[in-house]
Amino acid sequence: MGTHTTLDEIRQAGSILAGIRSADDLTIAASRDGGNRAVRLLTQAALDPTDQLTAIAAVHALAQVFDESADDVLVALLENDAAFLREHAAWAFGTRLPRFDAVAGLLRMVVAGGFSGMIAQRTLEQWASSAPEHVALATEGAMLGVADPAARARLVETLGLISGRIPDRMLRRIAADTAEALDPRAAAVAALGDRPATEAAIGLVTGLARGDDDLADVARLALLDLTVPSYPRAPWSQGQTVAQLFLHADIDRELSQVGAGDNGGIATLLVRLGDALVAGDDSAADAFSPAVDRVLTLSRGGPDAALTCLPEVSSTLSGHAFATVPFLGAPVSSAESWPRRVAVQRGIRRVLRAAGTVDVLHLRMADVGTLAASTVARELEIPIVFTVAPDPHSVINAMDASGALTRANFGTVDEVEHFWFRARLVQRIAADAAHTVLFPRPQLERDMRDLVGIDITAHPERHSVVAEGIDLTVIERSVETALKADPADFADLDALLATLPASRRHLPLAVTVGRLHRVKGMATLVHAWADDAALRERCNLLIVGGDLLTPSVDERGQLDLIGTAVPLDTAAEHGLLLAGHRANDAVARWLAAARHGRPGLAAPRGVYVCASMKEEFGIALLEAMATGLTVVAPNAGGPATYVEDGTTGFLVNTADAGSLGAGIAAALDLASGPFGDEFAQRAADMVTGTFAIQAMAGTLAGVYKSVAEAQEALNWALSAS
Repeated sequence: MGTHTTLDEIRQAGSILAGIRSADDLTIAASRDGGNRAVRLLTQAALDPTDQLTAIAAVHALAQVFDESADDVLVALLENDAAFLREHAAWAFGTRLPRFDAVAGLLRMVVAGGFSGMIAQRTLEQWASSAPEHVALATEGAMLGVADPAARARLVETLGLISGRIPDRMLRRIAADTAEALDPRAAAVAALGDRPATEAAIGLVTGLARGDDDLADVARLALLDLTVPSYPRAPWSQGQTVAQLFLHADIDRELSQVGAGDNGGIATLLVRLGDALVAGDDSAADAFSPAVDRVLTLSRGGPDAALTCLPEVSSTLSGHAFATVPFLGAPVSSAESWPRRVAVQRGIRRVLRAAGTVDVLHLRMADVGTLAASTVARELEIPIVFTVAPDPHSVINAMDASGALTRANFGTVDEVEHFWFRARLVQRIAADAAHTVLFPRPQLERDMRDLVGIDITAHPERHSVVAEGIDLTVIERSVETALKADPADFADLDALLATLPASRRHLPLAVTVGRLHRVKGMATLVHAWADDAALRERCNLLIVGGDLLTPSVDERGQLDLIGTAVPLDTAAEHGLLLAGHRANDAVARWLAAARHGRPGLAAPRGVYVCASMKEEFGIALLEAMATGLTVVAPNAGGPATYVEDGTTGFLVNTADAGSLGAGIAAALDLASGPFGDEFAQRAADMVTGTFAIQAMAGTLAGVYKSVAEAQEALNWALSAS
């Protein structure tokens, strides 16, 4: 098909996702056709304000038309009033040869920062490989008119990505300049750590590392990067080393921050899974096929933590080690983390080099951590295992179906959600991965094909379906504790329940656990409960999660929406309890208490509600079912594979408050009905028999083993050739 016909197909695509997938066909057609006519058709499409979806596809197709006029259009788009067009033009330029009259526009985007600045910086980094002096001089010139420390730091960081004497000189000068603010100096010092270890650089960084301030912390890491080599695997280490990461959480062994900010179920999963992997099953390993010996779990933190974790990371002893990827400044949400790409790459590279040989890197999210880690894995030749989920595809589909996302506003929404970039990132990592892991879904083949665009039947040997798991020992302890009903074990919960009016302390609890984020549906849940007078009189609503003292932007937004349903300052008087985030062990005890009740404070036979817009699997749901709670869950995604509708819970359209409220009422009826105890035991038995974390670890250990062996065979073949 030609460019004109393919454009029409995108315009007539039945869904937003279908239009995104058709963009590849447009790129091929435009590349094949070439010439002024193709450029003219694509330009018209790119500038059509009524169809922003096709406009973005046209911008990327222009990048594959190797004609001077296509460059001219892309340069002009860098100055367009529409931010989404500027952003996608900057991205598209990354696939073309350097265009010098576009450099100034790209640098302006770097100065402005944000996701678009990261995109522009990536393109400049790619261009610098073939035109380093031009990009370096332009970046140096751009700094002359920029005073804002954060903007200067972004330009300094960009200089650090360019090879040559000009960036070397500039970086040393800025690092040593005490008149510069901390951010640009820290960016310069960190960048010096990534460059060749010259005497001048080592001397400068060594001097700065002797201080006792934030810059000294950065300098000590840079000095380590400059002077400490990577080490091969210790000869006595026989098992595999697996690395996994989630950089939007502060992950510790105690899971003390779960539920705050972006610290969600993934943090719990990584800690429990890492422990289970290294505990292993000795009966399944032999001298020729050792089990996983070491697991490295990477999360965010400060420069001091990044330095102090390295002895554990570099240890040759087996076990589960925790490593830090450092950032200056306060934590930001996952959506705001994209500009930290370079810092993330640097931190991941440092940890993986310190660890010696890493056999497999397991990635799971369409986020900046996966973007950066995939780059480092390619540099260090570490094979990737990638958990593929229809994210952001499920959200795109849901917003499309509801009318919130249309062709007319797709670009505007994409400026915030980065749907196009994240969907392409999933596509690329899945294609490059040595193996992909999939969550169970009722219609897995169909969903992977229709939502993500992956045909898992084409190469079934490259995919494994792996259910997530939970630590059953934590649940068993929590149930035993709840049955003993010792007030000392529930002091915090009892204090919270005591804030309820006496007239509401005979009611059961409807509990939900999760982050205060739009996709978790917390505000929708509160409205569903508060707007239904009969439901409100049947149960109290307990929300566990969120940083209530210093909420993030996302958390503040959800709290504001909740406040439109129930006044936050008198929430308990109405039966709404906001508990904030709690440690994972405490959450497990609270779930068991909701099932078995608290004397004089909460009736037994409560229910658990997952109101998420999307839920690929649902760790908290499984934990709730393991305690015997009847659950309400989304009728799409992973929960539909294990929740027996009408027996162990109810599957509902969580986007609809009426359906959600009806599901909660039905769950309360079921839990308190004649078969409530029987069905509760059925749910607990199902989780125990199918979703233990040890089962998940055993399956993944087999995947890691096969990937590591294939990589080793490839390395031998290459060395022998």
